Amino acid sequence: MQWQEILSHVDHTLLKQEARWEDIQKIVDQGVKYQCASVCIPPSYVKQAGEYAKGQVKICTVIGFPNGYNTTAVKCFEAGDAVKNGADEIDMVVNLGWVKDRLYDQVLSEIQEVKNACQGRTLKVIIETCLLTQEEKIELCRVVSESGAEYIKTSTGFSTAGATFEDVALLREHTAAQVKVKAAGGISSKEDGERFLALGADRLGTSRLVKLAQQEGL
Repeated sequence: MQWQEILSHVDHTLLKQEARWEDIQKIVDQGVKYQCASVCIPPSYVKQAGEYAKGQVKICTVIGFPNGYNTTAVKCFEAGDAVKNGADEIDMVVNLGWVKDRLYDQVLSEIQEVKNACQGRTLKVIIETCLLTQEEKIELCRVVSESGAEYIKTSTGFSTAGATFEDVALLREHTAAQVKVKAAGGISSKEDGERFLALGADRLGTSRLVKLAQQEGL
């Protein structure tokens, strides 16, 4: 698989707490240069980054991040604020406590409310696979399939582990055909990217692949 095909599936990501504007500018510049699917950045930079990018790359941001235990009202406000500031795509974290309590109807309702607050923008639902049992992962595939969200996403990259090949295959198998899969966290080589895509991922949340492409002189 050619680098450009892989990079076209990449959400080029910078979500470190200490990220500065000059760092965000670099991410946007790289996202434009390598024709990435989007740049995924902190909410506080969305407006500024959108004005800087001038439509050359999609702007993605996160809500309820990274723990997911904000109230639904807060998540909806965050989503609406991100849209107002120009976000094209929004990645939300589910309430993992509700998942552990098997309150799947509440999880579904929250995703639907956030989706409504997104006003037509793409919504990706982060389920943090490293903290879930197989049963919980499969049940969340059903919930996200019913929610109207466009993507189910493996990980925040801020927990105990990131995406695994097994989890991406599981999500693709158990999620409805119209829902796409995003692998995120720990994607560290071109071979990783190729395999995740082959297993059914449509997006790759990573910063390393652009760095590797740069090192190869692209």
